[in-house]
Amino acid sequence: MDRKRIVVGVAGGIAAYKACTVVRQLTEAGHSVKVIPTESALKFIGAATFEALSGQPVHTGVFENVDEVPHVRIGQQADLVVVAPATADLLARAVAGRADDLLTGTLLTARCPVLFAPAMHTEMWFHPATTDNVATLRRRGSVVLEPASGRLTGADTGPGRLPEAEEITTLATLLLERGDALPYDMAGVKVLVTAGGTREPLDPVRFIGNRSSGKQGYAVARVMAQRGAEVTLIAGNTSGLVDPAGVNVVHIGSAAQLGDAVSKLAPEAHVLVMAAAVADFRPAQVATAKIKKRADDNGAPSVELVRNDDVLAGAVRARADGQLPNMKAIVGFAAETGDANGDVLFHARAKLARKGCDLLVVNAVGEGRAFEVDHNDGWMLSADGTETALEHGSKTLMASRIVDAIGALLKG
Repeated sequence: MDRKRIVVGVAGGIAAYKACTVVRQLTEAGHSVKVIPTESALKFIGAATFEALSGQPVHTGVFENVDEVPHVRIGQQADLVVVAPATADLLARAVAGRADDLLTGTLLTARCPVLFAPAMHTEMWFHPATTDNVATLRRRGSVVLEPASGRLTGADTGPGRLPEAEEITTLATLLLERGDALPYDMAGVKVLVTAGGTREPLDPVRFIGNRSSGKQGYAVARVMAQRGAEVTLIAGNTSGLVDPAGVNVVHIGSAAQLGDAVSKLAPEAHVLVMAAAVADFRPAQVATAKIKKRADDNGAPSVELVRNDDVLAGAVRARADGQLPNMKAIVGFAAETGDANGDVLFHARAKLARKGCDLLVVNAVGEGRAFEVDHNDGWMLSADGTETALEHGSKTLMASRIVDAIGALLKG
């Protein structure tokens, strides 16, 4: 990505220490980062820390370098403004259009995407004043992240925790890639997403698995949640990924467990996104003890496989039979390679016809492609015959395009 000018605003809260990692990650990505803390933020983190991480001087008021008119110029020149943490007080001042320090003045003059990452106690987050302020900022075009749930100041626990730095920078990068704000258009939509690979046990220590990292499914869940959806994520083997903020996560292991979870949760959902890499086969028998390699045996044990149920096709059938009365859109994923019978798209079109889902996202797989990487590309095939190329970019950007298409289906 081209070098961008990013402003990182830091409000006064204990979570201000996480802003240091946000600044470092954005700087290491090659961007020019200007940190603007509030006076209260400097009571938690000193200016020298932000200056060392960003390589730029730090000011809080409007009376430094007056000849450069910084309270106007910084916002005018920014490609993105990120406020992390955004306290209840900062959100209220932004809504009111206050300009009593350099950060709020910058927010008034910025015409680029603005991303607020709230952090506050649960009671403050759910207070009607904060709820109204968040709704107002979203209506004006700003992106206000859903906070994470977890340990807060002291012994308190609940919604209001600042999302992890990686999640903030991931969504900041998405705004730069999209070139526009992330719409808040999924409010009231219940979404069920599956992600990661399943593991089919052979014995207590071995399993049959695949290379799926779960990154694409997690990206879909993250984008859905930040666009207002109520998201449940069924996660298989996801290589230690951090659970997305604002998402209910259910962890499973095998294909059978994933199928059971989908059957249980799908009846309440409006959208099902099957991004998990579900094993097609499992061992017919699972050994209760480790299968030993014996010194007097030169051969290898044979493993009989049986077919797993097709969870995606089963969901399509259940909808057709009236068992999923709320379901408006079913999205499948296909990791494909070409062979002697046809190319990737040939096999993808056949799979779409066979599965019967509304959308099929297709990735060509191979060394360094699709699996275990942060970027992706492919195609999106629709049941109406439309085929859309998904250009190479981050998996979060691909997730955003997929959610755009789901939104169009829901409106239709």
